[in-house]
Amino acid sequence: MGNLTITVDEYTLKRARIRALEQDTSVNAVLREYLECYAGTEHLRRDAVHKILDISDTAESGHGDQSWSREELHERRGKRQAGQ
Repeated sequence: MGNLTITVDEYTLKRARIRALEQDTSVNAVLREYLECYAGTEHLRRDAVHKILDISDTAESGHGDQSWSREELHERRGKRQAGQ
């Protein structure tokens, strides 16, 4: 990953940091996202999201007669976490 250094006046940087904090992000993340959009790489992320949604739409799980109770789901999760 490359590094980029930019120069902006102190007031602009201060306001950008405040706004980023208000949005629970960072100035670096905002600039990275903007540059990805500007460079045209934002479509890669969008394509990945669409692929995941397509996979979930065609997945067999949840489409049959099988259903689990809350207790069964928690039991399965516990076994998986225990390495069984």
